[in-house]
Amino acid sequence: MKLTRFKVTNFRSVDDSDWIEVDDVTALIGVNESGKTNLLLPLWKLNPARDGEIQQTSDFPKKMFGEIRAKPADYPFVTAEFTTDGVTDRIARMAGVTLDVVRIVQVTRFFDGHYHVTFPEYKLETAVATQWVKEQLSSTAEKVGRASVLRQEVNIQQPLIDGISQAAARFFHEEMSSEELSGLCDQIEALLPDKPAKTSKIVPVVEQLLEVLETRIQRINTPNPGDKGDVAGIVISSIPKFVYYSNYGNLDSEIYLPHVVENLKRNDLGAKEAAKARTLRVLFSFVDLEAEEILQLGKDFHDENDPSREPTEEEIERINEAKQTRSILLQSAGSKLTEKFREWWRQGDYRFRFEADGNHFRIWVSDVLRSTEVELENRSSGLQWFLSFYLVFLVESSDQHENATLLLDEPGLSLHPLAQRDLSAFFESLSKSNPIIYTSHSPFLVDADRLERARKVYVAENGTTKATPDLRHSEDHSTQAGAAYAVYSALNLSVAESLLLGCQPIIVEGTSDQLYLTAIKALLVSGGKITPGRELVFPPSGGAKTARTVASILTGRDENLPMVLFDADDRGKQMAKSLKDNLYADQQDRVLSVGDFVAYDNAEIEDLFPFEILAEEMDRMERQPETRLAEIIRPGHPFVGQVEAWADDQSITLRKFWKVELAKRIKHQALAKGIDSFGAEDVDRWVHIFNAFTKNEP
Repeated sequence: MKLTRFKVTNFRSVDDSDWIEVDDVTALIGVNESGKTNLLLPLWKLNPARDGEIQQTSDFPKKMFGEIRAKPADYPFVTAEFTTDGVTDRIARMAGVTLDVVRIVQVTRFFDGHYHVTFPEYKLETAVATQWVKEQLSSTAEKVGRASVLRQEVNIQQPLIDGISQAAARFFHEEMSSEELSGLCDQIEALLPDKPAKTSKIVPVVEQLLEVLETRIQRINTPNPGDKGDVAGIVISSIPKFVYYSNYGNLDSEIYLPHVVENLKRNDLGAKEAAKARTLRVLFSFVDLEAEEILQLGKDFHDENDPSREPTEEEIERINEAKQTRSILLQSAGSKLTEKFREWWRQGDYRFRFEADGNHFRIWVSDVLRSTEVELENRSSGLQWFLSFYLVFLVESSDQHENATLLLDEPGLSLHPLAQRDLSAFFESLSKSNPIIYTSHSPFLVDADRLERARKVYVAENGTTKATPDLRHSEDHSTQAGAAYAVYSALNLSVAESLLLGCQPIIVEGTSDQLYLTAIKALLVSGGKITPGRELVFPPSGGAKTARTVASILTGRDENLPMVLFDADDRGKQMAKSLKDNLYADQQDRVLSVGDFVAYDNAEIEDLFPFEILAEEMDRMERQPETRLAEIIRPGHPFVGQVEAWADDQSITLRKFWKVELAKRIKHQALAKGIDSFGAEDVDRWVHIFNAFTKNEP
């Protein structure tokens, strides 16, 4: 099973976060005190790999403490949605439903610890439309009338037709209950002969009707799959473990063993002390040591009854053997950590040595370039973080580490900016086996080329924590205007870096444009269709005013202003006009429109992709409608307008950021399939666009 999105409610500063979509790597970006941690902790406590108990005094929101404390079973604090990959067939069989109904599952945990499992694709039926039933009966009566009958069935053909027709006429209300349908089936079944002819042509027609009606009865009487049998147990046992780590848990180089032994037994520690105790617990677990044993093995002779007594030869030998045992244990543990860490972290060849001196436990570190051992605390804080995180990740995820989701709170906060960039790349590789959700306010941990992964966290006007994928979101609370700073800083850093490296930026409207154009660029370059002289980057502006600002920043390296591409809808036309009337007055040909490359008005970035691919993906996103978008989509008309009309006709409420979600899916799909999966007309259009981007460029 794989996490797709989650929502936090009634947890610390979070009233209702709204749904937060997740990718293989998801960044929760926000300023200090915006509540980023309060989004990670409840997800961890949904199914923690270790620890993660619910703490009333810290986890209950203060304004609702009394109510929740009185009835914790009434208050959910997190709901997570998963795909049921790996257990879909098993759940469907047990619940007695189709596979489509149980491909998506939502798991909610309450403050008393219990879980509730629901399947959002399941639609509870309490009745059947009478008109549908009448249509089934009428159709069957017609089939019986047209059927060629056996000689011995001549006398039952008309009674069957009359009986079915009369049954249909008895119902006048709009819906029929399962009891009414059951009674109807009994009436129709009573019309059939006790021993029908084996070659009968009309009895099978009526039996088919009964089968259809009984199927609907079964659907009405089928409970929510999550309430049937052990379905909930299967789901809960299959959801991934969550491993949470914060900088609080970084290891110290010198550890006082009596405090360790004491703290490992306590459950009333503060956040920082508890985090350190947790990391020490996993350290000793990983290297197969017991803190109390190491402490006891290192004790010198002491007779409480006679402090002046000298030890006997036998006691001296026993003490020496204990200390030798401790030395061997520590040497073995250091070798194990060195070997395992080297397999995981390839940025340096580090060697670790554990040393115990009386009540003190130390960690020494050396490497190939610096052979002199140094206490861990005196090595870089980055190494401290990586080592501590590695231990927690490996030990807590245990044998389930391939499925564990990693929740990292302010990772690499103390790393140098360039090292933070490396950490971001490291997340990319690690996420292939372990999805990662992390919080940060550092622009160096925001990949400007993958802004679709960022979710902005901010404090709403009512003082509660909110999250949104709309990076242009303008908070009502003016003091939180800095929530987007990291994102815009990352964009500016990317733009600045692109200039330093000789890249060519093309300003676009938003994240969707960036996603589609990045995908197209990758397809064209990999297919040998274009060979741009400079790397092309697509910073999203979010509006005409911002576009002018970004364009101004980028002006100066070349004589030309950067290229700009807008949609051909009303908003895009206004943005383009604003730029042409001001900053681009002398270079209007550098403001492009999607309409320049599509032969109809109001075209948007989506219209650059084949409609059948877009429509099929929309159908996967919205599984409820009876009419699939792929069945009615028409080329030659704006795609977005057709989607909105289809959604309105099918009574679908489109997600607030459905265009970004669709773009993410299309980008992933397109890069996986390659350029050969697209038609020549589409590829030619893309080449035309990218040639326009690079026209007159050095």
